[in-house]
This record gives sequence, C-alpha cells and structure tokens, in this order.
Amino acid sequence: RSAPASWCGFSFGVRSNTFTSRRGACRGVRQQANMGRKSLAPDATALRMQQMEANRVARRAAMQDKKRHREEAVRRNAEAGNPGDLDFVGMVTEWRNRHIHLATANDRNATRTSADKIQVCVRKRPLNDKEKDKKDHDAVTVFHPTVTVHSPKLRVDGISKYIEHTNFRFDHTFGEGHTTEKVYDTCASPLIDYACAGNGNRATIFAYGQTGSGKTYTMSEIQRRAAEGIFVALKNNASRGEGRCSIDNSSCSIAIFEIYGGRLQDLLNNRNRLKVLEDGKGEVVISELKEMDVSTPQELHSLVEDGLLNRTTHATEANDVSSRSHAICQIFFRDKSTGKVRGKLTLVDLAGSERGTDTKQHNRQRRTESSEINTSLLALKECIRSIESVHVPYRQSKLTLILKASRNSTCKLTCMIATLSPGSSSTDHTINTLRYADRIKEQKVGTMRSPPRSDLSKNSPRDKSDEANPTESSEHPSSEMDQTAIHESAELLTEEGQILSEAQGDNPDMEEYAHKLDEILERKHVLITSLRVRLRALSNKGAELGASLGRSH
Repeated sequence: RSAPASWCGFSFGVRSNTFTSRRGACRGVRQQANMGRKSLAPDATALRMQQMEANRVARRAAMQDKKRHREEAVRRNAEAGNPGDLDFVGMVTEWRNRHIHLATANDRNATRTSADKIQVCVRKRPLNDKEKDKKDHDAVTVFHPTVTVHSPKLRVDGISKYIEHTNFRFDHTFGEGHTTEKVYDTCASPLIDYACAGNGNRATIFAYGQTGSGKTYTMSEIQRRAAEGIFVALKNNASRGEGRCSIDNSSCSIAIFEIYGGRLQDLLNNRNRLKVLEDGKGEVVISELKEMDVSTPQELHSLVEDGLLNRTTHATEANDVSSRSHAICQIFFRDKSTGKVRGKLTLVDLAGSERGTDTKQHNRQRRTESSEINTSLLALKECIRSIESVHVPYRQSKLTLILKASRNSTCKLTCMIATLSPGSSSTDHTINTLRYADRIKEQKVGTMRSPPRSDLSKNSPRDKSDEANPTESSEHPSSEMDQTAIHESAELLTEEGQILSEAQGDNPDMEEYAHKLDEILERKHVLITSLRVRLRALSNKGAELGASLGRSH
C-alpha cells in the first residue's frame, strides 16, 4: 500500500512541475506577442488621449493668440485716446459704422427762423486724462443733428454685455472735432447781430451741463470772440444805417456778477453785495451793480478776464477747478444821447449740476453749494417749462428772477449750449443733461418748431390732455385765478424759507432780512385780500343761483 502511494506522489509531483513550467512558457510567449501587436497598433484609448492633448495645446495657443490680439487692440485704442473695455468699444464702433451716413453738416441758418425763440445746441468734449486713467471709453456719438448715448450694461447673468442706445435730436450738435470758433459762428454770432439791431432786442446765451463737462471753457471762448464780434458788428452797422446800433449812435458797457449761495456779488467791484429789486412796472433791477464803459475789444476782453478771475471756484471730486456759482455777464448797448437801452446781450455760465452720490466726500460747505446749485437749476427748468402758462415761478430763485427780463421781453432770442462728458462712467449724467435740454426745446414759444425725437413719445400725457381740452382755461377763469393764487402762495413760502436760511448763515444782514420779510408779509396781505374778494363774489354768485333755482321750482 505504501509503494503505490509514494509512487503516485512522486509521479504526480514530477508531472505537476512539468505542466506548470509549460504553462508559464506559453504565457510568456503570448505576452511577447501582445507586446509586439501593441507596438505595431496602439489602442483607441491612447489615441484619444493623444488627440485630447493635441486639442489642449491648440486651444492654449489660440487663447494666447487671441489675448495678444486683444492687448494690441487695447493698445491701439489707448493710443487713439479711447481706452476702456474692448467689447464695449467694439459695439460702439460697429454702431457708428452702421449709422455714419445719417450725419449732416452744421448750418447757422438751417433751423433758426424769425419765429424761433429758443435754440438748443449740444457740444461734446474729448476724453480728459482723468477719464482715461479710469479706463473710460467714449460712450457718446454726435451725428448732427442727433446725439446718441451708448450706456454699457450687463445682463442678469452678470457676464453678458450689451449696450443701450438713447437718441436725441437738437438744432445743432458739435462733436469733439468741432472747434469753439465753429460753435461761436453757428450759435453766438447770430445773437450778437440780433442784439445790435437797435430795437431793444434781448439775446441770451447760457451754458449748462454737469461739473467738468466744459461749460466754462466754452463760454469763456465765446466771450473772448464776442468781444471782437460786438465791435465788428457796431462798425459794420455804421454803414448800414436803418436805425441799428453803431459806433456813432450807441455806447457799449459791461457788468459781471455771480450768484453764489443765493447772494449776488459784483465781480467788477470788489465782490460787493448786490440786491435784486422790482420796480413798479415789474422790471427787475439789480441795485448798486457797476457798469463799465468800453470802447475797444481789448477793453471788453480785459474786463471779462478780470471778472472771471474773481469768480468763486473750488476743487471737487469731478473737477479740480469747479465753478461753484452762476456767472452772468451783461453787455448793454445804450443810446449816446438819451442813455436808453437799445440792445442787451446776456452770457450766463451756469454752475455744474451734481448728483448726491457724487458729493459723498465733500465737506458741509461743498454739499450746501451743490444743493443750492441744483435748486436754482431746477427752478430755471420749471420756469422754461411753464413759459406758456398763466403763472411762471420766476421768484423761486435769484437766477430765474434775474433772467426774467430776458424771458419776458417780446424781442428776445435764447440759445442754450448743453455740454457733455463722453466718458462711459458719466452716461447717467449725460442723459439727464440731454433730457433737460430736450425738455427746454419742447416748449413752443411763438411758432417755434420742435424737431421730432426718437427716444420719447411725441406727446406727453399732459400734452394730450391739453389737446383734448383746448378751451378749458378760457371756460374756467376762476380756476386759473385759483391756481395762480396757489402758485403765488407756494412761491412766498419758498422765498421765506430761503430768507430764513440766509439769516441763519454766517454774518447775516438782519436789516436786509427784515426788509425782505416785510415785503413777503405785504404780498401775503395782498394775496389774502384778493382771495377774500374772490370768495365773497363766489358766495354771492352761489346765493343768486340758489335763489333763481328756487323761483323756477
């Protein structure tokens, strides 16, 4: 029994080792064969990995190439004076290329006729260094007679970019390529000829816009050229005759003052305080204002320069040398024999409008100035908006009260020059300025033509109601008188508040405060008396109507 077992065990062991060695040899042969096949034909996974790597390298190269092209484009834009977001710049450029055919040339006689009383012009300045440092791009396009503001926006996802275009249309528009001489020849020169006509004509030019938009630069250049243009017109009128103002029959004088913090200061007489009064005819008189006679353009220009040097200026966030007052330059043409005013030219450089968000870093004095500036500008807009209504609120501010003579005269022409900042960060300011100017042009004085607008409806709800009831004011005179009384009462309250704020300031003039308060009380007494008379008449009319109805029944 043991022999077969040991034999079987020995025999099994030998056969087992032989089988194992053969199987290992076969496996080795198969592995070598597989390796040979792999080296000859790579599998699909390796191919995909190689393709992915090649695509990754290509994408990286394309991204680097695109980045290089964008950097070159940004550099070219910066060299051209238009830095900023490349995508927004490209959108604006594409829009301009599509609409450049709409631009026309400015013509000083293209839109103004003898019936046009108000002319609105727009001037856009180039980007300044401060805007370039902020990487602002040019977001305003001027294609005469239209102005388009390109407001950069982001969609809800916060990534997708788009531009919102807002269009306006005016009498004249000037881009950054137009010189001040072109602006003067188109806007100011016709008004100088009009003021020198010798018929008592009143011409007014005022510049409006946000702080740092180029108002003072434009107005100072117009004043400098006007100094020469006035005497050229007076000299030419000497040969024309026809009763026009000339060197032979008329003298020229100038007065310059500013409105700062509700106070008037004579800029040609040591900044002396002035008073605004009204005579028995309702004419506005500025007492103690010094007029300087001039006989040459050099004298006139020298006085203008002296007045501007005395103007109140301070540094703000938007402008290092910001005008903080309304500067008013009045040039009179008087008859040499009688001293009667035969013509008057008023040049107004308004202080820049500011939003509350732009005055966060200002001190209390600067914020007070900004508030007073915006209040007077709002009052000016309200006066222009209500120029055809029964009551025009001239007494809401000193600025509108002074300009009352120019607005009330039957022989008057007005030109508003709205100045624009082109930077993309100022698009809100720019749109507000253009809406202000557009609202002024919308008022039809006489038979003035108002050009169509593409961004707003032609008729506002108020205009439609006026068209629907054209005779409403004539059928209800009592309603008009009541509205006038209400406006007058509100106006008196506003004046009383302004006087009180002046009295609480530094070094108040209590005598002037008492005098003004007495005037307000007197006007209140007259207003209350007239209302009582009106109420008594209305009660009598109601009693008569009730009695007649009783008799009929």
